[in-house]
Amino acid sequence: MQQLCGDQGEGDGLATGRSSDVRATMHGIAATLGGSPVGVLVVAQATGRIVFSNAAVQRLLGYSAQALHDQALDMLLPRSTRPHHAGWMQDFFAHPRQRNMGSGNALYAQHHSGEPIAVDIALAPIMVDGHACAIAYLTDLTRQQQMALQLQELFAAFPQGIVLVDEQGTITQTNTLLEQQFGYSPGSLIGQPLEVLLPERFRHGHSQYLRAYAAAPQTRMMGTGRDLMALHSSGTEFPVEIALAAVQFGQKRQLMAAIADVSVRKRAEDALRQTNAQLEEFTYVASHDLRSPLRGIADLLTWIKEDLPPELLQGNVANNFQRVETRIARCEQMIDDLLHYARASNKEAKIQEINPIEAIELALTQCVIPPSFSVQTQVHMQTYQGALTPLVTCLRNLIGNAIKHHHQGNGRILIQATDEGRFAVFSVEDDGPGIPDGAQERIFKLFHRANSTAQGHGVGLAVTRRMVNAHGGYIKLERSTLLGGACFRIYWPSILTKEVPNE
Repeated sequence: MQQLCGDQGEGDGLATGRSSDVRATMHGIAATLGGSPVGVLVVAQATGRIVFSNAAVQRLLGYSAQALHDQALDMLLPRSTRPHHAGWMQDFFAHPRQRNMGSGNALYAQHHSGEPIAVDIALAPIMVDGHACAIAYLTDLTRQQQMALQLQELFAAFPQGIVLVDEQGTITQTNTLLEQQFGYSPGSLIGQPLEVLLPERFRHGHSQYLRAYAAAPQTRMMGTGRDLMALHSSGTEFPVEIALAAVQFGQKRQLMAAIADVSVRKRAEDALRQTNAQLEEFTYVASHDLRSPLRGIADLLTWIKEDLPPELLQGNVANNFQRVETRIARCEQMIDDLLHYARASNKEAKIQEINPIEAIELALTQCVIPPSFSVQTQVHMQTYQGALTPLVTCLRNLIGNAIKHHHQGNGRILIQATDEGRFAVFSVEDDGPGIPDGAQERIFKLFHRANSTAQGHGVGLAVTRRMVNAHGGYIKLERSTLLGGACFRIYWPSILTKEVPNE
C-alpha cells in the first residue's frame, strides 16, 4: 500500500486534496495487491465502474475477475444503500483523503448469492494511469460478527451474574441473571456507578480499590476467607462470592466481575453449624448431667446391697438388683454412644497411604468373629491417599453389625473393595435376614433399630453414616445379590480435593 500511495504521513497528504501525489499504474496495482489477503477494489471516478479486483475480494463476494471487471460498483451494494451511493462518491472525490468508512461500525457488501456480507472498508484516492480513482480495502467481518454474537449469547446464558465496568467504575454491561439477582429491570444498571451494588458502609474508598486493581489487574477471587455482602435494589443485603478479571474489548479495557448469590448455601452452612454446635453442647451436657446421677444411683444400689443380709438377696430381690444394674450400664453406654455420634462429624486431618487389603484386615482384627462365621475378602483396587482411622472404624461397625444381627449361629460375610471413579467402594455383605423395606432408612437414624428384637442401641449405623459424610463420602444399603442378606456399600473418596482454608 505504501508503494502505491507513497509516504502518506498518517494520511495528512491525502487530506489536503493533493490526490495527484498518489500515482500508480494498473500493472503496479496488480503486481502489488493482486495476492493481498485483504480484498481490493479500484473504481474509476469518471465512470463509477470497477477497473481492478484482486483474488481476495473475488473470493469474499463470490465473483470471478471477469464478472467484476468494468461493472458498476452498485452491484456490490445492498439495495437499500444504492440510491445514496452516487452522492457518497461525489463527496469523496470532492474532498479526497484516506479514511475508514462506517465510523467503526460494520458495513455490508452484497454477495453474488444475494446474501449480505459484513465488511470493514478503508478508502484512499489514487491516480491510476493518469485517471482519478478510489481504492477500497475490504476486510471480511463475518467471523468477527459470529464471534461477537457467540460472546453475547455466552454472556447472557452465563450461570452467574456478570457486570462489566470501565476503569472509572461505570457499569457498561450486565447480564440478565445479575439484574435478577439485584432486582433491577433489564438495562437499568447501564451507566450507573458500580457503588449502587455495594452496601453504604463499603462505598467509602471503593474507587481507590478499583483504580488499584485496574492498574495491576489479575484474575482472582475477592474476599477469600471473608463474607462479602451486596446490596439489593430493595435495600436488603445478601451474601455473594465475586471473581474479578480484566477483559479487552477492541481498544478499551474493562473490568469484569462474576457474582454468585450464595444466600441458600450460607443458610444451609449456618444451619448445619448451628445443628452441630447444639448437638455437641447437648451431648456434653448430657454426659455431665446424666452420668453423675447414674453413678450416684449405682453407688446407692451397691450400698443397699451391702446393708442387706445375704438371705434377703435371693430370688426376685437378687434378680431385680441385677436388672437395675443392667439398665444403669445400658444408660451409661447410651451416653457414650451419644458422645461418639457427636464426635463422628469431625473430619480426620491425618492423610496417609491406604492399602485396601490392610484396611480390611485391620478392621477384622478389631472385631470378635465367632469360629462359626466365614469371612471372604475380594480387593480389586490399588492404594490411595486418605484418612485411614475413620474408614477402619466404619468397616468395623458394619462387620460387627453383620455378626450381631445374624439370625443364625453361623454365617458368611463377604467384604469387597473396588475402584469407581473418584471413590473407593467398600462393601460388606452377609447371608443374614436382611433389612425390612420399611426400615432401610430408619436404621441410619440415631437410636433406631430395624425392629424391636434387634440387639444394640441403634447408634452404630448412625455414627457410620455421619463419619462417612464428614469425609466427603456416602453409604448405601442394598439387598445382597450374592449372599441374599444385607449389603452396605461405603463410597469413600479416593482422590484428594483442594479445600480453601479459612483465613
